[in-house]
Amino acid sequence: MLRNTTNTYGWTAIIIHWLSALAVIGLFALGYWMLTLSYYDPWYRLGPWWHKSIGLTLLALTLLRSIWTLMNPKPKLHGSRYERSAAKLGHLILYGLLFVTMISGYLISTADGRGISVFDWFEVPALITSIPQQEEVAGDVHWYAALSLVILAGIHALAALRHHFWDKHDTLKRMLRPQK
Repeated sequence: MLRNTTNTYGWTAIIIHWLSALAVIGLFALGYWMLTLSYYDPWYRLGPWWHKSIGLTLLALTLLRSIWTLMNPKPKLHGSRYERSAAKLGHLILYGLLFVTMISGYLISTADGRGISVFDWFEVPALITSIPQQEEVAGDVHWYAALSLVILAGIHALAALRHHFWDKHDTLKRMLRPQK
């Protein structure tokens, strides 16, 4: 079952969800670690190369995920009306933070007019370079959006665990494998 139904997520949504989660956690950890590197550290240039390549791959995956979400039914949410509204709002904010974080990362990396190499396979061109103090402003936005994203993702994970262990809903199970 690749596609979603009104009862469960399909394999496509599940795989994209967990790949995105791993990428967000990995990118945050890598980005935070990169702040500690000195100019002479061998990872000083390699760390950002990985960070940018994975980040742009996540951007493409998030665009695909957005399209997939619009083209598929949404499984029914469990919980009270308040919980369902909070879940919808939380998902919208997660998507918003994903896009803000990735677009601001792009603006940091292209501020000097150079494109971004993605795994040395191809280059994403610098399209916007004329924003005053682009690198600094985008850097601040990137940091706070990424931090907010990781915090909200943690709350999202705790909510899923609460639904699984406390409420005995199949919310978490539906994101691990399609349910019947």
